[in-house]
Amino acid sequence: MSFIEHDIADQERFNLLLLEPGEIYFEDYSVTYFPKGTVKADKEKRSQKGHLKICSKSVVFVPKVLQFPILKLPLKSVTSVEEWSGDLFSRLDKDKVMRITSNVAVKMKENNIIGPYSFFKEASDYTFQLDYVSVDDCLPQICQLHRASTLPPGEQTAMINAIVLSRQSRCKFNTSWLEDLYEKIQFETQGDRILPLVNNPGRIMLTCKRLYFQPFNNIEKVPVIKIRLKDISRVIKRRFLLRQIGIEIFCKEGAPCSHIYLSLPTSKERDDLYGTILDQKELMLEQSSQDDMMIKWQSKNLSNFDYLMYLNSQADRSFCDLTQYPVMPWIVTDFISSTLDLADEKIYRDLGKPIGALNEERIQKMRERYQEMPDNKFLYGSHYSTPGYVLFYLARIAPEYVLCLQNGKFDKPDRMFNSLDDTWANCLEGAADFKELIPEFFEGKGEFLLNKGVSNFGIRQDGQPIGDVKLPPWAKDHHDFIDKMRAALESDFASENIHHWIDLIFGYKQTGEEAEKADNVFYYMTYEGAVNLDKIQDPNERARIEIQIMEFGQTPKRLFKKPHPPRFTKDGPRHYSFTTVSSSSQENEEIEVKAEQSVQSAESSVASSVQSCLSLEDISALYVTHQYTLHKSGVTGLQLTEDGCSIFSVSQDTMLKMYSLEDQRQLRSFNVSNMALSSCLVMPDNKTIVVGSWDNFVYFYSIEFGRILDALKAHDDAVSSVIWKNNILITASWDSTSKIWQFTPSSELHRFDSAVFVGQLDHESGVYCQDVDETGSLLVTGTEEGQVVIWNVGSLYPIAEMRAHEGSVNAVGISSDCRKFISCGSDCLLKIFDVETQTEMVVKNLGYQIHCVVWCNNLSLILCGTDLGQLEVWDGDKATLVSAVKGHSAPVTSLEVRTRCVLTGDKEGKICVWKPMWQDS
Repeated sequence: MSFIEHDIADQERFNLLLLEPGEIYFEDYSVTYFPKGTVKADKEKRSQKGHLKICSKSVVFVPKVLQFPILKLPLKSVTSVEEWSGDLFSRLDKDKVMRITSNVAVKMKENNIIGPYSFFKEASDYTFQLDYVSVDDCLPQICQLHRASTLPPGEQTAMINAIVLSRQSRCKFNTSWLEDLYEKIQFETQGDRILPLVNNPGRIMLTCKRLYFQPFNNIEKVPVIKIRLKDISRVIKRRFLLRQIGIEIFCKEGAPCSHIYLSLPTSKERDDLYGTILDQKELMLEQSSQDDMMIKWQSKNLSNFDYLMYLNSQADRSFCDLTQYPVMPWIVTDFISSTLDLADEKIYRDLGKPIGALNEERIQKMRERYQEMPDNKFLYGSHYSTPGYVLFYLARIAPEYVLCLQNGKFDKPDRMFNSLDDTWANCLEGAADFKELIPEFFEGKGEFLLNKGVSNFGIRQDGQPIGDVKLPPWAKDHHDFIDKMRAALESDFASENIHHWIDLIFGYKQTGEEAEKADNVFYYMTYEGAVNLDKIQDPNERARIEIQIMEFGQTPKRLFKKPHPPRFTKDGPRHYSFTTVSSSSQENEEIEVKAEQSVQSAESSVASSVQSCLSLEDISALYVTHQYTLHKSGVTGLQLTEDGCSIFSVSQDTMLKMYSLEDQRQLRSFNVSNMALSSCLVMPDNKTIVVGSWDNFVYFYSIEFGRILDALKAHDDAVSSVIWKNNILITASWDSTSKIWQFTPSSELHRFDSAVFVGQLDHESGVYCQDVDETGSLLVTGTEEGQVVIWNVGSLYPIAEMRAHEGSVNAVGISSDCRKFISCGSDCLLKIFDVETQTEMVVKNLGYQIHCVVWCNNLSLILCGTDLGQLEVWDGDKATLVSAVKGHSAPVTSLEVRTRCVLTGDKEGKICVWKPMWQDS
């Protein structure tokens, strides 16, 4: 969509663009206008029938005859407004004639042609006869607004707002416009409909079936805008003029109303409306998380253009708000060649640098100036996206918007958007031109490049009138230009590098130290959070800042705190490497080499892990050495530190516990979350514990400092499992996904880097359990509906999928040689599969459930925790039960195997430590 699609351009001759940006239109009166000097003899010839529009900063007369110009009288230039008591051709005119004296009159749309306004700056009288009401019905309101116009800007705004509030408080929603009289009203308030350069106030009504907007004036095509809740596809909170008061609603394709953008008086009212909408049963939203969209883009299921548009929307960019219009990158730099070779990297712009830093000579001068500046330093005094820049590109199809923004004037003809080559050259070399592109360059028919003659833009210095934009020689026409620009955006070069531009515009290089390093620092007021308008008491200061916000543009909301991963550039499965999350090419190469080595050395990894396993003799002689009741409910995760001194456990009671085996006492008890905890793991450095929670978060707890270092919102539903191998963190969730993260515990004190998202593995139902091999390259997952999936972690592709159980899968485990895996389900079945062929090698109906399993690395032995409270040992080759020992009176829910030691936890919160009977207890 584009803002040109909005219906404001298709309305009657008068529209809100003829007013100042943000000006409010109140009333409409049918009148007859008598130009100065009209006498009785030529009354019929000179008088003009039309409508008088009362607005917050002007009075506008709109004649019915199109040849006559629209007449606007700015209230700040008006010297008097009064009832006219003289004789105006008839005694019937008594109490119906009003005279306005003004030093300035603005004439617009003469002969209905959109062109620069004509300003007549001389004192004159303007006489209007009201057709159906008396002067007393409209004169007081005009006089009140006239008084407001004499005040400083801030006080004028405050007085107008008070007038608006008073009027609106007397206007209630007309319930006769409800589509169904039995609809239950859920929420009602007042707010503005936001369109480019236009705010139109009205009443907002939400019922159990529809959202209604009833404007306070008659400017809209319909008296009430109606949106069925079942037609709504997306509801997004928006930042409007640096305040969190906006809400944008998108409807499904084919809906009668496609879209509406509303702003409310306060953040609380906006949030209340947003929450109430989401609570309605009729609502059926299209769900797509940021991680999901990233994965779709990485795997080429989403185009570069569509992904950038999605990021724009997430970052509060909207076609309805010219201060936050969607921004797109310059891609091509060659606008003079006869052909465009998309395989030639020389034609592309360096996407790792902002526009202002592409010219080394220019940026060097700016760096020198930057160093000499006081606080609130900036490199660029103008932004890459402002209302002026957007309309610079769109002037040919949006002339009224240009006139509205530029006080009734077009830019000088030679400074308009006349040539792609000239515009790019100015962005590259101009002292204050750093603008990026807009979506229209990559989508649509390119009509914004054509002058269809609806406006008079003037004559250039070469004597030629403003015509179509001069296209590069490589473009046959405007259609071909758009097609080739889109092809360049979707090219291999752009796909491999666009994540660098995302880092600049939406990511970690947007602010702070990284922005300085990247030469990406703009004026401080363009950034979110730089100013809080609600706390500014001085109305004049607030008005000044609002004007600056309009003029300077706004930096998008930051979406990413870490480097954005690149796109997968090769089709099909590929070997997994961690180049996606490193910030330097040297680090990328090192990590990729390590990943290759870890996969190629699987046998040595397995061999080295033999020492950490129990022997057959140990397992045959296991007995309980210690029992502890540490939790109030089921133990869901157990970990023994590498030195064997301490036990960490988590439970559905929300607590993380640390118990010293040496001191035989509890050392830590930490309430991690308000919801149950599902799993935990201790990092090899014995400094960090990773905890999964039902509140959708993964928590990183520092053993040294005894506090949460970071919390990662990993999923959209409960986190069911967390496992870690070779700097790969894998989280599973009831939201039907497992996610891959890079997570390397820092060796530096007081420093912590959270996990960085790498990829997502989608399932048909919630993921209940998972296990990964020693190299971190093979993953097995089990789901709520009994499915087991084998994944290649490197390529993020499924190797195989099978329906293993009738109920949920309780536990899965991979053998050390990666040839077999076990699955146990709520249907009481134990199954062992061949990894390569997915053949069921063993199927046992036990009559009871197994809740947790561990496959011992150096043996074909499997340890299982059962519903009977037993610790069972199975021979994976012979499919026979080796031994079963009972240590719990409740089902065993958690199991951990360490060097010559086994830990188990049960549903009642008890933990047992098992050791061979000849080992010292």
